[in-house]
Amino acid sequence: MAKQRVGIVFGGKSAEHEVSLQSAKNIVDAIDKNRFDVVLLGIDKQGQWHVNDASQYLLNANDPAHIALNPSEISVATVPGVVKGQLIDAGNAQALAQIDVVFPIVHGTLGEDGSLQGMLRMANLPFVGSDVLGSAACMDKDVTKRLLRDAGLNVAPFVTLTRANRDKYNFSQISAQLGLPLFVKPANQGSSVGVSKVTSEAQFTEAVRLAFEFDHKVVVEQGIKGREIECAVLGNDFPQASTCGEVVLNSDFYSYDTKYIDDKGAQVVGAGKYRSGHQR
Repeated sequence: MAKQRVGIVFGGKSAEHEVSLQSAKNIVDAIDKNRFDVVLLGIDKQGQWHVNDASQYLLNANDPAHIALNPSEISVATVPGVVKGQLIDAGNAQALAQIDVVFPIVHGTLGEDGSLQGMLRMANLPFVGSDVLGSAACMDKDVTKRLLRDAGLNVAPFVTLTRANRDKYNFSQISAQLGLPLFVKPANQGSSVGVSKVTSEAQFTEAVRLAFEFDHKVVVEQGIKGREIECAVLGNDFPQASTCGEVVLNSDFYSYDTKYIDDKGAQVVGAGKYRSGHQR
């Protein structure tokens, strides 16, 4: 049986560019090369797409603090509606690889928010993962929390700030409503980018300023003392859930550095093996 050709799309313009590079490395290392041919499509920080060689697509691949894309000189494009999955050299329009399915590993905005998924739909390219609506709804923390709340599920109490209404709220009002500590987050970022834990007015002012650097909308949440449980779900008509894991912190909260830089900042154990509550 012929092997399927998988286009792994990674990198991107978001603040989670480096996280995406690590994810791509994990997938390339783990994918069954006997079943799949891999085409690496790296997106640089300017948004340009490149076809990359598997032997040299990353710089400092084993150093999360300094990992970087090593873009090739071949910029790539696709031609929707001509030959399904056909990639071309953007410089000379010569045909490159033809791919069967896309595995999008671009983290953050323009990758997990439905933008990339919509482009792949327009190009008639099958892809792995959530579709446009699910991606868009789940990327925006404000929208996600409203949908979950309206479905009858418990969510941490929150206030949403926008550039238009931010002056209507102050630390005294929000802390009186939600209590302390507070967590201030860009609504449309992942990996704890731009997230701050707040216990004072000075911290709140700086946290809001920082969060607005990453998004036009900011979510302020009540701090919840509880267990951090993670679970993956895979599938469409008959989804399957993974074994649950519990994140055990050795730091103040699950920050970007704790997740990706400090290898002693946290550990994941089987849920049920650890019982103490932790701030999230």
